[in-house]
Amino acid sequence: MKFTFLLTTGTIASKKVNKGGGYMIPSQQILKLAKDNNGVITTAMIANAGLPRGSLKYLSDRGILERVARGVYTLPEVWEDEFVNIQCRYKRGIYSLDTALFLCDLTDRTPANFHMFFPSTYNLTNPKREGILCKGMKEPLYGLGVTDLFTPSGHKVKAYSAERTLCDVLNPKNHTDVQVITDAYKQYMSGKEKNIPLLSEYAAILHVEEKLRSYLEVLL
Repeated sequence: MKFTFLLTTGTIASKKVNKGGGYMIPSQQILKLAKDNNGVITTAMIANAGLPRGSLKYLSDRGILERVARGVYTLPEVWEDEFVNIQCRYKRGIYSLDTALFLCDLTDRTPANFHMFFPSTYNLTNPKREGILCKGMKEPLYGLGVTDLFTPSGHKVKAYSAERTLCDVLNPKNHTDVQVITDAYKQYMSGKEKNIPLLSEYAAILHVEEKLRSYLEVLL
C-alpha cells in the first residue's frame, strides 16, 4: 500500500490507494460513477455518494469532465442529452404526453418541445420560460404511472408509463393531435407488452373511459 496526493482547491489531500484497486481517490470514484451511468454524472449523484464537490470541479477545470448544464457533467466523448439536462434542472418534472409517447416508442415524432407534469404547488415560471410545455398536477395523479424510461442516448429519466400516457392524451385539455393518438394506440396494441387491464384502470381514474373504449373497439 502507498499514499498518493491529490491537489484540490489549493490544498493537498492524501488518500490511501491499494495497488490492487481496493481504494480510489474521489476523482477516480466520480469517473467510475460517470462511466457506470453512460458517461453522465450529476451533483446529486456526487452528494448521494458522499463525495466532495471540489473533486468534480477539479475534473471539470481540467477538461476531464464537461459541464453541459447546471449540475450535469459528462465525459468528453458523450453526446449531450437534452432529456437528462432538463430533468436535472427540474427534478420534479416528469416527462408526459408527446414526450412520454416518444420515450415509450409509441410515436416517431421527435418532440419539438418537451412536455412535463409538475406537482400542483410547483412554480412553473422557469420551465415555461425555457419553452417547456408544462402543467401542475395534484396527487395522487402526479405520481400515477411514473416509471423509468431510457432516452435515445441510453440515459434513464423519469416519465409516465405507456398506459398512463395513452390515457392522458385522450383528455381534450391536453390538445394532443388525433393522428398522434391513433398511431400511438396502433403501436401499443401491436406490441407484446400491452396491459389492457392497467390501461382501463388508469382510464377510469383519469375519466376517459368512453374515449378509451372507442379506440379499443376498433383495435381489438
